[in-house]
Amino acid sequence: MQTCHDQYDAAVIGSADGGAPLAMEFARAGFRTLLLHSVPGEPAANAPASRSLMTAASMARLARRARNFGVETGNIAVDLGKAQMRRQAFIGGQERAVTQGQAATSGLSEATGQVRFGGTGTLRLESATAAPKEIRASRIFINTGVLPVKPELAGLEAIGSLDGRSALEIDELPDHLLVLGGSYAGLELAQMFRRFGSRVSIVERHGQLLSREDRDVAAVVAEMFREDGMEVFLETEALEVAGTTSGVRLRVRTPSGEHVLNGSRLLAVASQKPNTEGLDLGAAGVEVDSQGYIKVNERLETSVPGIYALGGVNGGPAFPNVAYDDLRIVRANVIDRTLPAAAGRLCPYTAFTDPQLARIGMTETQARSRGRKVKVAKLPMRRVARAVELNETQGLIKVVIDGASGRIVGAAVLGVDSGEIMAMLQIAMMANMPYSSLRAGTMAHPTLASTLENLFATLDG
Repeated sequence: MQTCHDQYDAAVIGSADGGAPLAMEFARAGFRTLLLHSVPGEPAANAPASRSLMTAASMARLARRARNFGVETGNIAVDLGKAQMRRQAFIGGQERAVTQGQAATSGLSEATGQVRFGGTGTLRLESATAAPKEIRASRIFINTGVLPVKPELAGLEAIGSLDGRSALEIDELPDHLLVLGGSYAGLELAQMFRRFGSRVSIVERHGQLLSREDRDVAAVVAEMFREDGMEVFLETEALEVAGTTSGVRLRVRTPSGEHVLNGSRLLAVASQKPNTEGLDLGAAGVEVDSQGYIKVNERLETSVPGIYALGGVNGGPAFPNVAYDDLRIVRANVIDRTLPAAAGRLCPYTAFTDPQLARIGMTETQARSRGRKVKVAKLPMRRVARAVELNETQGLIKVVIDGASGRIVGAAVLGVDSGEIMAMLQIAMMANMPYSSLRAGTMAHPTLASTLENLFATLDG
């Protein structure tokens, strides 16, 4: 079969977070651009789409708590079918908006198929419906995202376990969900099913949930989940799983010995891997690290000039906001030539548990391990006036401050609308503002922001 040849100024491989907008940016800047879909594997589930179901779960919780405010709502039931219809409508709306934007962008072409490198500036595209195509591009951008990896567990393949994607697509609530792993995604899904009405048990092999977080913050998360009626097993290793007539049986090893947990479904949310299998990066000389993530410099350029990697595939935080900031850096370097760098940027993230956990900068553990002398301001949400008014007193605010300069170097905010408080702290960090400036600010009261005065007062006696 004859191979066709095409020449482009820019080729974007993958349409994970930031891929389609990046392709449109280049086309609008006058680059002849190709967006390549359906690379080997599938990116992780679309985060905003998962938020749709989590919002439904939060609404169920609020409705059940209405009587605490003197509001009678009667029996609360969740119609999972309708919640799924809303999620699908949301996804469909997003896809239509992207498709319409791409169709209206002059200079942008699209293709679908299996993609692999044929050389430094060459790609090979194969599909079942067209002749193989060799694509030459002056610049190539790899944006294929990450894939979930199931844990190695005897019997797992035989029972039809759920993962982060399939858990969002089920049409019947499990009576008792067993969750392997205390990661951000695992906890979000565990809590969602609990709010929908399922019993939930979480099995984590480490001594805390959320291994990236400080132990005191993780301990409050575990306490919060237990208060919601979930079982949380720490220092617990999953040994074997098997199917039963009513669901699954999980054998575990705890500090007190081996035990068996029985449930109706198993959700295995373990780790992630870069979605690069089949791309044949070696043919182009693109270097990867020991885990397979693509190595990039501060401009997100790989070991090969003219080939870039953005989003989770480059080993950075696999959050949509980071992927979109990667887009900003690439666009500015290649189109605007203003040469911004990824080094030193702040990468905030929010875990959409309920209440949220928002994080920016270093944890206390990270700061102290790097030899920094720090002060820590900490305030439980039960001492936040606005949180008390809302009856949302779970959580805490913790801010890590450089002992010499008084500048904020990191923060964890676990509580109602915590992402908004974290954003205020991020702005202060971007401005190199000392905590004392926020301490002296006059905030509208009662707002969540106004609690910063009380928070930093803990440092001043």
